[in-house]
Amino acid sequence: MQQKPYTTTWLCVLATLTALGPFSIDMYLSALPSMATDLHVTTSNIASTLPAYFMGLAFGQLIYGPITDHFGRRKPLFIGLALYIIASLVCVFATQLEVLFISRVAQALGGCVGVVVARSAIRDCLEGAEAAQAFSSLMAVQGLAPVLAPLFGSVVLAYFEWRAIFGALFALGAIALILSWFQFPETLPPARRKKHTFTSALKGYAELAKDQSFIVPAVASGLLMGLMFTYINSASELFIEQLHTSTGLFSVLFSINAFGLVIVANMNRVLSKKYLPLQLLKFGAAVQLIATLFLLAIAFLGFVSITTLMLGLFFMVACVGFVAPNATVLALASQGQRAGQASALLGALQFFFGLISGAILAILPLDLMHDMTLVMLTYCVIGIMLIWKIRG
Repeated sequence: MQQKPYTTTWLCVLATLTALGPFSIDMYLSALPSMATDLHVTTSNIASTLPAYFMGLAFGQLIYGPITDHFGRRKPLFIGLALYIIASLVCVFATQLEVLFISRVAQALGGCVGVVVARSAIRDCLEGAEAAQAFSSLMAVQGLAPVLAPLFGSVVLAYFEWRAIFGALFALGAIALILSWFQFPETLPPARRKKHTFTSALKGYAELAKDQSFIVPAVASGLLMGLMFTYINSASELFIEQLHTSTGLFSVLFSINAFGLVIVANMNRVLSKKYLPLQLLKFGAAVQLIATLFLLAIAFLGFVSITTLMLGLFFMVACVGFVAPNATVLALASQGQRAGQASALLGALQFFFGLISGAILAILPLDLMHDMTLVMLTYCVIGIMLIWKIRG
């Protein structure tokens, strides 16, 4: 049996780093109503901290990209994790919405370093089919995060107040820092580092934006993953306030959708040995379009229920397991000399569309279900149009 070019321990460290994002997003969703009551604001006001987190993730990755290409992967990783830990602690003691908002942005700015470093490390060490399998394995492992996060959040809420959730995130950040210190070796040796100034970093991003082999799959990935972030932006208000589910049931339903992503990511890991990344990307996008059209139909025909909503959302979220790893492989395939910057811009685009969807949902005039499905359909159609422009 051929030995894998990466170890399970190394992959688990990368998965822990990337899990910071899903845990920071999903773990407190069921707590939004109680947070609103405690801070004397509306649930919609508290929900604004989700786009705030997406904003930090998007812009933070753009900063870490050239920094990790310049200094290597380890030092920026430790600095970012330290910021995440401090910001999580501030969230624990926040008594005003403004403080919570700012600390969530800081938390994202710190935590997003893990996503950049994880993708860059795989690109540093692996290529082609090996990289595709590693990205799929990474998504399968990290996919457990959105399954477990809302369940952990509901358990914490059953015994403690919402502040304990951010205490748990503080602990998770500390664990990630300790694991990285002892188990994550430097993957970018000095000879392969790219010296950056502010001007050269901007020039690098401009060159990436002009590189069709990168920007087309990267934007397509951002749009199609934006479907999931649009759902996340809407989930708490839609299920808890409009469909009147309990926080416990909401956590279970949210975890079911996330578990679908884990299943499909594992399927993708197996199928990547037989099919090309572009083939699997097209298939995943096609299923997402069908699921989005189904959600749009039940919204406008008045057939919205927990059952019908979950049916459409399950397939839409699950197929991120096809979209994300294959779009990542295609986007980063020719970016060996600037993997950090390319990884950063790729991730920034993904969360940028999550940020934009939150802003659009806030201004659209229809009810939440109609607004959500219209944004999803727009993202999906444009994303598929871009995918058909990708060559090989």
